[in-house]
Amino acid sequence: MPRAEGTKVPLLALLTIRHAVCAIVTKNNKGTQLIIGCALFGIVALTLRTCQMEREDCLLLHEHVYHTDKTKVFFIHLQEAFLARRGLVAYIPITFVVILMFIAASWEVFMPTTDPARYQCYALTFWLGSNSTHLLPLLQCSFLHAKMQPPFHMLPIEYPPLTLVPFSLALLAPLSYYQLVFSLLMALTAVLVYWLLLRYGPRGAGLIFALYLLGGAVATAHVRFDLLPAALTFISLIAAERRHWTGAYVALAFGVLLKIYPILLLPVLFIAEQQTEEKFYVPPQLLPFAELPYALWRTLRGIRHWRWKNSFIFLGVLGGVTGIFALLNFQGAIVTQLAYFAHRPVQVESSGGTLLWLTNLLGASLKITNEYGSINIVNPFSSIVSLISTLLLLVSFVYCILMQWRGKMDVVQTSIALIFVFIATGKVFSPQYIIWLIPLLAYVGAFDLFWFFFWGPAAVLTTVIFAYFYTRPIEPLKIPLTPGFFQTVAIRNAFFIVVTLAYLFNWWSVRQRRLPVLLTGRETKPLYSPNVRSE
Repeated sequence: MPRAEGTKVPLLALLTIRHAVCAIVTKNNKGTQLIIGCALFGIVALTLRTCQMEREDCLLLHEHVYHTDKTKVFFIHLQEAFLARRGLVAYIPITFVVILMFIAASWEVFMPTTDPARYQCYALTFWLGSNSTHLLPLLQCSFLHAKMQPPFHMLPIEYPPLTLVPFSLALLAPLSYYQLVFSLLMALTAVLVYWLLLRYGPRGAGLIFALYLLGGAVATAHVRFDLLPAALTFISLIAAERRHWTGAYVALAFGVLLKIYPILLLPVLFIAEQQTEEKFYVPPQLLPFAELPYALWRTLRGIRHWRWKNSFIFLGVLGGVTGIFALLNFQGAIVTQLAYFAHRPVQVESSGGTLLWLTNLLGASLKITNEYGSINIVNPFSSIVSLISTLLLLVSFVYCILMQWRGKMDVVQTSIALIFVFIATGKVFSPQYIIWLIPLLAYVGAFDLFWFFFWGPAAVLTTVIFAYFYTRPIEPLKIPLTPGFFQTVAIRNAFFIVVTLAYLFNWWSVRQRRLPVLLTGRETKPLYSPNVRSE
């Protein structure tokens, strides 16, 4: 018998009701679904009285229910596997990202002017002396202008001397495959950070790390060594939150020996250690400004009871390793490093570079230079902009330390805030600096609408700036003059500054942390109570 036309209406109504019921029903038993489906279909048909129910309608409904549930269950299981802490499927996101990283920069793996090629020059000339440059293409080590040096004397110009260790590991392979092996080492570092997030971070932290790496560092993570200091900084904070203070200080020391920026976190670790071990006076969060000097005095008065052992271990590791290289080349190990950062001009991608570009639009002269390993911008306002940036860094540093001292930010939140400030106010904003933040943001579960709409564009635009502008076959000095360069950098910096300010002042509760599901009982006190949502 042909089906009545009115059957379509109750069938659609039934499907709507069925989806609502299935949101409540937790058991996906096939027989139960058939009974529930038929019962609901009968209720709708009796209520509307538009047709009589036929057997094929019930079977059609059951078939729809069955296939819909199979699809839902498949995606639920897939989601659970991706968010799991163990199993091969849990590592699919980072595997996918690593493969894309190699594809994104496959064109530059064997080029003589890349950063890994520069690392190869440093490693080779350290072990074999300056004469070893003849083993490489003539253009590759042309940036080295030093006099003839014997082995163990030539040190990196812009990096701490200990970077020679990771630079030298890839020398174990044939020279022509150096850059490929170096990229593999960075890929393994990314997998290590991913594993740490699966083990110690909140649920989904590994997936967040993979997404942020894909958006903000897919073109730079495996051709820069910044994943190493970022990983050591992350390990230091994991150890600190679990009261493994000696390990935390040692990891931080080695991070500083690879990149200067983690030195900002030394006072953060120190304050966290004193507060956790109850060696510090912690003022109330709602402290009137007039009582601030007295609270500071009460804290400083207990200096005799503070724990200094781990700080001395940090200084011992830092001084010992630096001292070994200083015995080989004091100028290169200490003097050159300090002079390099002190005299470095404003880079075109920095926030200060954007300000200098804006003054050029108002009529000020502008000059592009290529020195200190970066493309820089110089005009009559350069010294003023540099001074303002330095003052903002100092003020923000003091603010973050005070917020931690008052208990309004924990050790990880303060570290993230300081790194944000350091990048936003620094004279240099290289694309790989984004890598410093990615593991820490994933660790605190920084993934909601705010991070999607503000941090996401900042990270993606950083990748666009590097992948589009810096890979053009033109002279380096002409890169900033490419149409759209300064405008794209200005938009990226605007997003980044908004995120920095939001994190400093906790706008929209962006500092709120997602805590790990399993606690060990050794965590520092802030792990037990999430931070206040507003100031």
